[in-house]
Amino acid sequence: MYAMRVFLRPLQGLKSRSSAFNPLSCSARCQSTQVSPPPDSVAQTLSVRHQIDARRRQSLIGGGQKRIDTQHKKGKLTARERIHVLVDPGSFVEYDAFVEHTCVNFGMENEKYPGDSVVTGHGQINGRTVYIFSQDFTVFGGSLSSIHAKKICKIMDQAILVGAPVIGLNDSGGARIQEGVDSLAGYADIFQRNVLASGVVPQISLIMGPCAGGAVYSPALTDFTFMVRDTSYLFITGPDVVKQVTGEVVTQEELGGAKTHTTVSGVAHRAFDNDVDALLNVRSFFNFLPLSNTDAAPKRASVDPWERAVPSLDTVVPLQSTAAYNMLDVIGPIVDESDFFEIMPDYAKNIIVGFARMNGRTVGIVGNQPKVAAGCLDINASVKGARFVRFCDSFNIPLITFVDVPGFLPGTSQEYDGIIRHGAKILYAYAEATVPKITVITRKAYGGAYDVMSSKHLRGDINYAWPTAEVAVMGAKGAVAIIHRGSKDLAKAEADYVEAFGNPFPAANRGFIDDIIEPHTTRYRINRDLDLLQSKKSVNPWKKHGNIPL
Repeated sequence: MYAMRVFLRPLQGLKSRSSAFNPLSCSARCQSTQVSPPPDSVAQTLSVRHQIDARRRQSLIGGGQKRIDTQHKKGKLTARERIHVLVDPGSFVEYDAFVEHTCVNFGMENEKYPGDSVVTGHGQINGRTVYIFSQDFTVFGGSLSSIHAKKICKIMDQAILVGAPVIGLNDSGGARIQEGVDSLAGYADIFQRNVLASGVVPQISLIMGPCAGGAVYSPALTDFTFMVRDTSYLFITGPDVVKQVTGEVVTQEELGGAKTHTTVSGVAHRAFDNDVDALLNVRSFFNFLPLSNTDAAPKRASVDPWERAVPSLDTVVPLQSTAAYNMLDVIGPIVDESDFFEIMPDYAKNIIVGFARMNGRTVGIVGNQPKVAAGCLDINASVKGARFVRFCDSFNIPLITFVDVPGFLPGTSQEYDGIIRHGAKILYAYAEATVPKITVITRKAYGGAYDVMSSKHLRGDINYAWPTAEVAVMGAKGAVAIIHRGSKDLAKAEADYVEAFGNPFPAANRGFIDDIIEPHTTRYRINRDLDLLQSKKSVNPWKKHGNIPL
């Protein structure tokens, strides 16, 4: 009995406690103790929303309507207007619209604009992703602050991460002086990203206003630089500093305008008439490029028959071997729809480089231009060709080379300025390239220049010669003057030399060219070979990097 009482005692206690429990009364107590929101919390939430809307509206107008009007009077679009022209409608996604500069010196803390002086984000061009930054000249003259730099670095980092090109729309007065070394550090951070992105994703710079001082080195590190005539400038030091230091009087246009950099310095690749023209051309140019180095060359449907014969090519090369002709008359009819986007058309005109399509596939075109300096390779042509070849190789774009080159340009000026070192650059570029390489010798291929221009000896995959081709150490007159020095019958010796070497047979006999083809079949053969070579796999020996003769 005792044991039973001991066992029941805790149960009785439990029963007494449970009888005291009333869920309804608990619910009532809980409801009565709930805390009502403070009467000002709703107002706070609405206030924050209003602030967000207000700051977003403020970021959309940059430095204000008065400065926007000033920009328009100069014939320039605003940073946001440029983005809207460049990308597909409704595709732009903006980053960091609310960030503000952090400078507290010289009263800067009293003047802040949401987003600061650059608009960044990503969008699409013809349905393909691109990252963009557009400097806003209406905010502190587009000057670069530490926050400005961080915004650019963020989109560049993400572009590398996802594998998408970067387009920079430059319109800036330079470093923000009030921030001192912080601004300089921002430039260096951007330069580092330019270098890391090089060969990983295409980088395009569009100069649409001033770009001076240290700011010029970011465009210089990118793959392509385009300018707008009359409104864009690139220079390390402006006209005032040049006059103060050297005494030279020069205008902004003369010192760093589009004409200077597309014809004299070679810093810029092309120039366009106005902002809209430039942006629409960049849209078209973008279609030729892969998104990253892991993508194949872009390919689209083509309405131009891939096997189309080109009868005009049978008569394009003059019968007189010293007569000039236009290599563009060879390139245009061969490529799809005669659509050829030439790079640097006004600089080093003795060599032609640019992008086209063959049966819908992007290809890089390189060709000597017999109309200019007989197509000789000089310093500028070598550098121009080398940089283009290396870009194509970096991004898996096949190379098609049209050869009519009598050699490297002779003369003391070229020798003193380093033609040996600079000429080696294009040799290095072709030798290093592992993309499909197809070469067509249309007429002359003389001396070391024959070797350099994607010859079979530099791992050219398919090498053709037209019946008009001549592969030799040098031209007949120069060769005979050396071989038959002192001979009285130089005319006969020259005729014998032409008969022996003024044709493609010496190279064909040795397997240095794969076939002698009729010119009108060139398009068909190149397209067939590109299909064959699309599975090409070629790997260079492992190295940290090569030591190109810079």
